Amino acid sequence: MEKTSEDRLRDQRDYVLRTVEERGVRLIRLWFTDVLGRHKSVAISPAELETVLEEGLQFDGSAIDGFSRIQESDVLARPDAATFELLPWADPDEPSGTIFCDITNLDGTPFAGDPRQVLRRNVARARAAGFEMFCAPEVEFFYFADSDTTSPPVPLDQASYFDLTTADVASDLRKQTLHMLEALSIPVEYSFHEDSPSQHEIDLQYTDALAMADSIMTLRLAVKKIAMDRGVYATFMPKPLNGVQGSGMHTHLSLFSNGANAFHDPDAEDGLSQTARGFIAGLLHHAREITAVTNQLVNSYKRINEGYEAPRYVSWAHNNRSALVRVPIPKPGKVDSTRIEYRAVDPACNPYLAFSVLLAAGLRGVEEGMDLPAEARVNLYDLSRSEQRDLGVAGLPTNLSEALDEMEESSLVRDALGDHIFEWFLRNKRAEWSQYQRQVTPFELETYLPNW
Repeated sequence: MEKTSEDRLRDQRDYVLRTVEERGVRLIRLWFTDVLGRHKSVAISPAELETVLEEGLQFDGSAIDGFSRIQESDVLARPDAATFELLPWADPDEPSGTIFCDITNLDGTPFAGDPRQVLRRNVARARAAGFEMFCAPEVEFFYFADSDTTSPPVPLDQASYFDLTTADVASDLRKQTLHMLEALSIPVEYSFHEDSPSQHEIDLQYTDALAMADSIMTLRLAVKKIAMDRGVYATFMPKPLNGVQGSGMHTHLSLFSNGANAFHDPDAEDGLSQTARGFIAGLLHHAREITAVTNQLVNSYKRINEGYEAPRYVSWAHNNRSALVRVPIPKPGKVDSTRIEYRAVDPACNPYLAFSVLLAAGLRGVEEGMDLPAEARVNLYDLSRSEQRDLGVAGLPTNLSEALDEMEESSLVRDALGDHIFEWFLRNKRAEWSQYQRQVTPFELETYLPNW
C-alpha cells in the first residue's frame, strides 16, 4: 500500500529524532532566509525538537527585514524534516544538526514574507500545469586576503580559467568546500578556477528548484565558513574587481512532465520542443521585468555593463555565450539533458525568489504559446547601441533603478512574489539606490578632484 504524505512526513520526523538521539546531537540549527536571501538561524536543544517538529517555533517576525509589521509580528518556523543534515564542521564532541524551515502564520497558513514559501507556491503552480522545474547553477565567487573595505580587495592568486594551482591556499579551500558539501548531501558536478584572479566556480548537480535553492544557501555558507577558518575572505559580490569579469550564477533549467524531459522533441530539427521554445520566449519577453530579482544589488549592474561573459542583451542562441539564454547541445543519446541556460543571474540573488520569477516567466510563455524570436548569430558583446537598435534587440537594464522601474510595472513579478514581498522589495531596493546615489566614489575623486 502506497504511503500517504502524512505517513512520509511522520517517517521523516521519526528519522530526524532517531538520528539526533543516536548521534548525540547537542544543538539543532533552524535555518531560513529573509527577503534579500540572507541566512537566518535559531538554535534549539534536542529536548525541544519533537515539539518544534510538530508545532513549529514561534518568533517575532517584525525583527526580520521584509517579514512582519509590528502589529502582526509573530510567525512560526516549521522545520522541513526532509532537509535535516548533520553539520560537518561542528565540534565532534558537540555534534550539531541543521534543518531548513518554512515560515507560516500562527494559523498554519503560508507566511507571505517567506521566500521559501513563495517558491513552494510557484512550484505548485507548475505542478498543477503538469511540470516540475529542475535547476543546475554554476556558482562563481572570489577569495580575497581579507574583508577590509577601506582598500581594494587583494586576490590570493593570479591564475585564470581552468588553471591548475596545486600549491596555493585557494585550491585547498575549494577542496575542503567540496568535502563539506558532500557531507551535507549536496552533489557537485564540477569545480575549477575561473577566469579572473582568485575567482572560482562550483557547479551543482541537477535537482528540483526548491532543493536547489536550499543547496545554494548552504553552499554560500560553507564557502564563507571554510574561508574564514583559514583566515581569508570569500565573497559572492557580483563585481568586486575592476577590469576583470565578475561572478555570475549561470543557471541551467529544464521542465519535466511525467518523468520525461518536456524540453526535448526528437522530431524537431534542433531537438527543442514547443514547450522549450515557449519557455525561452517567456523568459525573453519578461527578462527586463525580472532582472531586479535575479540581479538585486547596485553592484550587479557593474558586472552586466562590463560584458565579458555577462549578457547585456535580451536574446537567445544555441551556442553563443553572449546571449541571455543559451541552448547547450546535449551529448548524443542524452536527451534528458536537454536544457536551457539563463546567464544573467548572479550569486548574490535570493535563489528562492530568482527561481520563482524564472519559472513564472517561462511558464507564461508556454501557457500563452509565445513565439520564439530569431536566434542571435552575432557576437552581441561587440554591438554598439545603434547596432543593437537596428537589430531590434532590447538591452537588459543598465542599473538597479531602471530594473526596479521595469519590475514595478510587472504584473507577472507581482503575481510570482506576492504583494507582501513585491512591495517590500521595491521599497528596500529604492532606498539602496537612493543611498548609492548620494555616495562620492573613488572614481569621482580620482577623475574630478584634480581638475575642477
